[in-house]
Amino acid sequence: MIFGEVIATISSHNDLPIRLTRKQWLHIIESHDYMAGNRDKVLETVHEPDYIVESDRGEFIALKHYSKTNISAKDCAVVYKELDFDGFVITAFLTSKPEKILIKGILWKRP
Repeated sequence: MIFGEVIATISSHNDLPIRLTRKQWLHIIESHDYMAGNRDKVLETVHEPDYIVESDRGEFIALKHYSKTNISAKDCAVVYKELDFDGFVITAFLTSKPEKILIKGILWKRP
């Protein structure tokens, strides 16, 4: 199966390699133009989240607070899927209302 050009790989909290493909990155910055220039934050959020929440569809949502982004203090939310041996980023965005995501149920919280 071809997944597209991988532009970055980062380990998740569960130590699985999570791919970010060019196709998904383009989807992210076309859907949320303010995300351009925030690829490092997306990768860091998956690797070192403040919280991990499970979505309604079985994907994970990693959240990390940033006191400074290109638009103000925000939380970065990254939706990603873990498979048996690896995973991939689905989408990412910045939010000022992380509680709307956290209410789904926290699976893990940074100690």
